[in-house]
Amino acid sequence: MIRIKRIYEQLGDDDGYRILIDRLWPRGVSKENAHVDLWLKEIAPSTELRKWFGHDPEKWKEFGERYRKELSEEEEKEDLRRIKDLEKEHENVTLLYAGKDEVHTHALVLLEMINKKSS
Repeated sequence: MIRIKRIYEQLGDDDGYRILIDRLWPRGVSKENAHVDLWLKEIAPSTELRKWFGHDPEKWKEFGERYRKELSEEEEKEDLRRIKDLEKEHENVTLLYAGKDEVHTHALVLLEMINKKSS
């Protein structure tokens, strides 16, 4: 099972393998206390896309389209496969992100793409 979670939430017994999917390290979180097994910053939206989006809910739909396009590039496809392989190896995988907005987060788009890949 692959799930998403804010990195600021408490570590859960069922988190399994924890992957940080943000390009930047989260503010106020020490590496020792983050319990991150892998920092896969390359799978995060590009800096240009992240800055363009600026967490503006009105840009959400277009952001999702642009991010899906980025995820369809070959390097990112490999990262999607890597996450699926880690799920097979560890059973539970938690994708961690720092954003406050739990509705307009790249983590949801990424999870959708991973699930689509396994369908």
